[in-house]
Amino acid sequence: MSLRGGDPVEIGGYPLEARLGSGGMGTVFLARTSSGRPVAIKLIHQQFAGDDEFRIRFRQEVAAARRVSGAFTAAVVDAAPEAEQPWMATAYIEGQTLAQRIAADGPLDGAELRRLAIGLAEALRDIHRVGVVHRDLKPSNVVLSPEGPRVIDFGISRAADQQTLTMTGRVIGTPPFMSPEQLQAPRGVGPPSDVFSLGTLLVYSVTGHGPFDADSPYMTAYQVVHEEPSLGAVPTALRVVVESCLDKDPEGRPSADELLVLLRDLPADLGGAGESGAGPGRTRDMITQHHLATPTPAATDGSGKGAAGTLLGRRLRGRWRPVLAAAVAVAAIGGGVAALTVGGTGKSGAAGKADSAAATQGPALPDGFEPWRKSVLGGREDIPDELRCVAREDAVFCGGGSVVATRIDARDGSRVWTANSSGVPMQGMHLVGATDDTVLGYRFAAEDAPQDPPVEVVAVDAVNGRELWSVPSGAQSTAVTGRTQDAVVAGSAVVTVDASNSRFEARDAHSGDVTWRTAFPAGTQCAPVTAGSQLFAMCATNAEVDALEVRHPVLHTVDPASGTLGRPLAVDGPAVPVGVADGSLVLLQEHLEGPALTGYDGVARADPASRKVTYSRLAKTYAGTPGMADGTLYISGQTGLVTAIDPATGRKEWSRQTGVEGASGPAEGEGALYFSSATGRVVALSPRDGTPLWSTDPQADGLTGEQGASSRVTVAGRVVIVAAAGNTLFAFDGQKPPKSG
Repeated sequence: MSLRGGDPVEIGGYPLEARLGSGGMGTVFLARTSSGRPVAIKLIHQQFAGDDEFRIRFRQEVAAARRVSGAFTAAVVDAAPEAEQPWMATAYIEGQTLAQRIAADGPLDGAELRRLAIGLAEALRDIHRVGVVHRDLKPSNVVLSPEGPRVIDFGISRAADQQTLTMTGRVIGTPPFMSPEQLQAPRGVGPPSDVFSLGTLLVYSVTGHGPFDADSPYMTAYQVVHEEPSLGAVPTALRVVVESCLDKDPEGRPSADELLVLLRDLPADLGGAGESGAGPGRTRDMITQHHLATPTPAATDGSGKGAAGTLLGRRLRGRWRPVLAAAVAVAAIGGGVAALTVGGTGKSGAAGKADSAAATQGPALPDGFEPWRKSVLGGREDIPDELRCVAREDAVFCGGGSVVATRIDARDGSRVWTANSSGVPMQGMHLVGATDDTVLGYRFAAEDAPQDPPVEVVAVDAVNGRELWSVPSGAQSTAVTGRTQDAVVAGSAVVTVDASNSRFEARDAHSGDVTWRTAFPAGTQCAPVTAGSQLFAMCATNAEVDALEVRHPVLHTVDPASGTLGRPLAVDGPAVPVGVADGSLVLLQEHLEGPALTGYDGVARADPASRKVTYSRLAKTYAGTPGMADGTLYISGQTGLVTAIDPATGRKEWSRQTGVEGASGPAEGEGALYFSSATGRVVALSPRDGTPLWSTDPQADGLTGEQGASSRVTVAGRVVIVAAAGNTLFAFDGQKPPKSG
């Protein structure tokens, strides 16, 4: 819907394009970031801006939405809760709400219903794991995006461990989808309240009405508290799960994690309203329920008690008893329980054994290693930046923001030394790299020292942190390559762009002695690119660089000993280099709509031996952050979707939805690929087929809107080191990742 008279033209520097809708508390607009990414901006109505109680609630909404960054929620891009008229920008999710979908096309059934149920349970799991209770889960707060259901609007959410306000004298929520405890004692609701709401949503999704619908909201509220739900039209396989969600006693409901396991084991075809009977997969249902309600060695909490089994067994003790008896009989006859796996990978047989073997073999941990978490503050604590790291045996070298470089002991996270930068950094410029004896980073001129070079490459002794040398550096790489990397380490040398952006300079990394200088080809500006052991120059004409529109890049090989440039190799652009495969430099071709990057639609491979560039089209335009590992190309979407692509053919190898929005990666470890976001949330995937091996909870308060970021994960043997927002570093054993929840 178009903007109306009186609507603002922009909010917080974001130009508005359309009005998406308006409610009692605010209006939502469609806008775009400077890179062209669509965002939804919620602008609070003016009459609430002066209400102190409302402002507290809005600050809570922003804080809650920031804490939740799973694949089934909307990531916060920006916010100004203290503005004269408060606003919050989140990732724009394209699609109908569940309410709109059912009003237009009727109830859901079959696989579509099962996907919705699992997606919503995964959303609740992510929300609850970071200590947030949504408290307003209803059809209009669920968007059916192409990538799965997304939960939006945390307007009345709160931290689960806080007794924060509920608007004085008012019960807030939507009665048909509220829990009994929310209607009776709204200040005390916890995660089980959201589970109850999810149960009502599932009934609504399959029947078109809620389980407690009545002629008035007052009667509806009465029935929620006192009456049994109306579930006659819900398919039997789903009804058993929904009944547990709608238990009047919060202690009788499954947690989101437990609910997710139950839903995943439902038959693929759930049927629709009015259908009943066990149907295909019913035996598996009963086995799964037995598995959850019976303690197993893998489900202990360290005290000898089956944590999951005891808890769910207590919660569902009455309802599941007949089912459990049937399940035990089935297991005794057919050995069905033995086919189940514990640990969440869903694998069995040879594949599961192979992964298990990969997890138990491999490099050892450093002596004395213990998981750690540290904050590395540099010369300016007001710079909310991220570090990037490289590992050399037990030493981890990191840099970025106000930190030129720092040395961290991988065993315990202790700092050996830190070299600071007092200036304001450029976005995306982190550590240059490290050799055996030298660490190289960027230093930015202080605001009160305008005579200093704006950007310098600084060499630091790896042992004691002593500065060895520095040299002014150019800053054109972003325009030429799409990557902020104006200096690269090549063997024992570092190659930089001089301050005038006219030539490459190579120096011995430790001594700083110049080994060669090479001028850029006439009329061009260039950036260094490393691909494995090869060094390239990627160049563009001055006109294209000045216009920030490089559509005809040219590649040259660079002789690392002399700096001699090879013959030019033209590439159809715009394109960005992402790695190497079979000796060829791999570039992703950008898809632009006007000046805005919307994703990648092709792969180019430049072979320096044959002097040929070959191209492959992708099946669709992939938006997100690219990376490579072991010759495979990966694109991490903003919603957590990771896609593996064969760079030789452009064909998709696999695609996997994860709970890590705005992830960068991959980093390659023993039998795993690691992807991580600015919040420090990490997911490990199997390189073979993308099967999730494990994931962690967020570790820092970071935004998930960044695209094109370099990998935040560094692997040192079995140690996984992760850089998160606010210069937060943490490390853990890759075979024993932190438990979620």
